[in-house]
Amino acid sequence: ARMGLPALALLLAARLLPAQALPPARSFQLDYEEDCFRKDGAPFRYISGSIHYARVPRPAWRDRLLKMYMSGLSAVQVYVPWNYHEPLPGVYDFAGDRDVEAFLDLTAELGLLVILRPGPYICAEWEMGGLPAWLLWKPDIVLRSSDPAYLAAVDSWLHVLLPKIKPRLYQYGGNIISVQVENEYGSYYACDYGYLRHLLGSFRALLGTEVLLFTTDSTQARELRCGTLQGLYATVDFGPDSNVTEAFGAQRHVEPKGPLVNSEYYTGWLDYWGEAHASTSSARVAQGLEAMLQLGASVNMQYMFHGGTNFAYWSGADFKDQYKPVTTSYDYDAPLSEAGDPTEKLFAIRTVISKFQALPVGPMPPSTPKYAYGRVALQKHADLLDVLDVLCPSGPIQSQFPLTFEAIKQAHGFVVYRTRLPRDVLDPATLGAPPHSVCDRGYVMLQQEYQGTLERDGETTLRVTGKEGDTLDVLLENMGRISFGANVSDFKGLLGNLSLDSTPLSNWLIYPLAIDTAIQQGWPHTALPESSSQGRAGPAFYTGTFETPGIAWDTFVKFPGWSKGQLWINGFNLGRYWPPRGPQQTLFVPSLVLHVGHPNNITVLELEGAPPTPFLLFLDQPLFNRTLSRST
Repeated sequence: ARMGLPALALLLAARLLPAQALPPARSFQLDYEEDCFRKDGAPFRYISGSIHYARVPRPAWRDRLLKMYMSGLSAVQVYVPWNYHEPLPGVYDFAGDRDVEAFLDLTAELGLLVILRPGPYICAEWEMGGLPAWLLWKPDIVLRSSDPAYLAAVDSWLHVLLPKIKPRLYQYGGNIISVQVENEYGSYYACDYGYLRHLLGSFRALLGTEVLLFTTDSTQARELRCGTLQGLYATVDFGPDSNVTEAFGAQRHVEPKGPLVNSEYYTGWLDYWGEAHASTSSARVAQGLEAMLQLGASVNMQYMFHGGTNFAYWSGADFKDQYKPVTTSYDYDAPLSEAGDPTEKLFAIRTVISKFQALPVGPMPPSTPKYAYGRVALQKHADLLDVLDVLCPSGPIQSQFPLTFEAIKQAHGFVVYRTRLPRDVLDPATLGAPPHSVCDRGYVMLQQEYQGTLERDGETTLRVTGKEGDTLDVLLENMGRISFGANVSDFKGLLGNLSLDSTPLSNWLIYPLAIDTAIQQGWPHTALPESSSQGRAGPAFYTGTFETPGIAWDTFVKFPGWSKGQLWINGFNLGRYWPPRGPQQTLFVPSLVLHVGHPNNITVLELEGAPPTPFLLFLDQPLFNRTLSRST
């Protein structure tokens, strides 16, 4: 009765409008008749690139995504590492660099669609393939299977993660067009269809029936048989050396109709410690991309479009006849370098894309500015064994025999195992470990004197002498859990007992070290140096400071004469260095780590031996294989 005549007339008119005048519902669907995707009803093909937000500091997200957009990409592919967000059971972290919702919202702001790969397993050469190490607290758990303990943990995680994702699905006004279930499951030995069906049910229950769910596997018949499931659209992955027609023929074997999709087109490859820096020809990458686009295929360039950095302890490892840890740099010879700089490969890809669709108007954003801050002197602060009270304030755990990292609930980093010699050893005796039981490197000290290093697939014995009651310490380093294949249940620490001339050692004190916690609280720069032998080899901390000349730009730090260790600047863990093993010679230092106007605190944990005059050298370019990288 209160409604005025004009308003009533408008309401009636709206009700009488034909249905065609209403805006169409947002949709992203498969078209099995025309062998394509349909976005809002229109045929659609995406050209995408992968970026891992966990390997890029949050202040750099916009720069990297904008460069990807200006390269001509219509979408980005994004992994969600479970262990990055749930460090302990039921403890979640989505703040700061871990704010995946903020990252996804930024992709939408910049006009990029998203292909989401939330796991629960992701591989990605990431620590344990993204699975939390605390799953191994149950030693007999069968990962990536229908094991009830594993499924319970997965379900708990998905009920936290996927409700954050659902409002960002394309159907609900967001920009996520498709979601992968698991990851290359066909390459895993279990071949557990019950597990895949369970995941399919969980994803449907939490994301709805309209979202496009898919799988990715290699073109091998066995992997496509074990990795695919009815209700999940099967896609494949292959690189520029593959025959495009044969590779997509493998997809057609399991998906006779629907769009052709290469979910992982390899633009480069990863680096392992001790091997040459990997590189892939820009011309070959561009040629393969053009061949796929000519077929109308949708392509995601992974591994990688932008790789970034394995900061802290997040790098994973492979197992190919032996343990192969991944370098700190995740440069990947990608189109965007580790520091986010456009390369020749990016411009070759951009030229190919321009043949098939219009590029965004405007110039490519430039490389980030770099600065060579020069030489910075360091001084020894303390031997590691002299500061166990700082690094392990709760004190040691007593055990008759060694316990694994997982048994003492230490996910990453370092643990000290301490015992005493049971007898005099006047003639050199063999200190040894069972094969493959030192996971991954053990730095041995007797009476605080460094004896040498035991290694997982390398040296497993040392010759030692000493007296009954002498203190034997072994500092164990976790170099990253295996991220691919059957060995992802990768326990760390001393997995077997050490023996002295075949006599097992016993009565161990085990110190789980919280080095990062101490450094983030200001140590060692707030503490006086410990009185220690300046020339002594073995694990020790070194400190120094430097100031920036009014600017904080990206830089790269070189380690002349150093052996192996870990670097922190202003409490930020920049990852592992290992120049004698290579290929990586420098660590990337993003500008956000540095201070302007007051000193920058450097902390180095050197594990084997520092140079007589310790210093670091800050450069404006990275070094791989002791040669300059190819960033333009």
